[in-house]
Amino acid sequence: MEVSKPAFERVGALLLAVFWLLLAVQAQNPGNENSPEAERELQTGITLTRAGQFQDAIPHFLTARGKVKEVYAENFNLSLCYLGTAQYESAISILHALQSAGHDTADVNNLLAQAYIGAAQPEAAFAALQKAAQQTPNNEKLYVFVADACTDHQNYSLGLKAVDLGLKNLPNSARLHYERAMFLSSLDEFDLARADFDKVGTLTPDSALASVALAQKLLYAGQITSAVTAARAGVKKDSNDFRLLTILGESLLRSGVSPGQPEFAEAQSSLEKAITLRPQFSGSHLALGKLYLLQDRASDSIAQLELARALDPNNAAVYSNLAKAYQRSGNPVQAQAMLSALAKLNQAQAEKISSAPGDRKVGYGQAPH
Repeated sequence: MEVSKPAFERVGALLLAVFWLLLAVQAQNPGNENSPEAERELQTGITLTRAGQFQDAIPHFLTARGKVKEVYAENFNLSLCYLGTAQYESAISILHALQSAGHDTADVNNLLAQAYIGAAQPEAAFAALQKAAQQTPNNEKLYVFVADACTDHQNYSLGLKAVDLGLKNLPNSARLHYERAMFLSSLDEFDLARADFDKVGTLTPDSALASVALAQKLLYAGQITSAVTAARAGVKKDSNDFRLLTILGESLLRSGVSPGQPEFAEAQSSLEKAITLRPQFSGSHLALGKLYLLQDRASDSIAQLELARALDPNNAAVYSNLAKAYQRSGNPVQAQAMLSALAKLNQAQAEKISSAPGDRKVGYGQAPH
């Protein structure tokens, strides 16, 4: 599974742009001040948004709405919060209003593209991204943010279109080549993906991303021993990269390690650290849940797997492992519920594949074991 970033992890650069705009507005209008109370509400909302507390931030923005001069900053941040809480239509409405008010910017169009992805409107999403790309064609983050949103919503075909658009303008972007490799792999085009995985290493040979690309490529290819070696080498370079730690833990598990072996302890420490570094990545929780199950720690396994399910509800591997964990914990009713959910998910996937052959391939966050 691709390393997926939730919405709140994509807001930093956009918030920074809003911050500079806010300063510019204040510099141009030094004599006009906001209502002190409304300003406090606005700043509280921004602080909560930066912390990823979208739901808590929304009431503060709504209270400040119409009472502050920085209309763009207030509404842009509110749309971010609506996006982060999956209220996509509300986000789209506000972003359209910003466009009509003369703020038809690359940031607005990029956020609009992400909202359209969440609302399952891929054509509108790509049109918004194209508009943003016309405005700032060399801004790598435009394409990365949309690619991340496509990964979150498992729209790999649209994600591939987004990174292809980005690579037309930024052909030497290692990050976009990595994203392209992941989308191709998810679309069962691993043979094509190899070239992009290799390109990452050529463009940035000493980077953590190059290590991730190599280890991921080997894992997709089923070269487990080599994947372990590559992930270990990458972790030596950057011991705080959650992607490498997750791939290392997953690769060690797939190699067949057992409780009591040093490699098993290595897998456990890698996965537990990965979760500490990036608690919102479902792949780490899934792998750790499987590891705890091997230790007969059913309750701990269930806790991790339920977190993985909350973060990635369409991952079949989560349900199959949850069924095992609930059965082992003495809860056959819940185990059957997980199997029923898995059956429905598999049926939906079969229908999807029948209409679009080769739609998806298993990645390290989706291993069916």
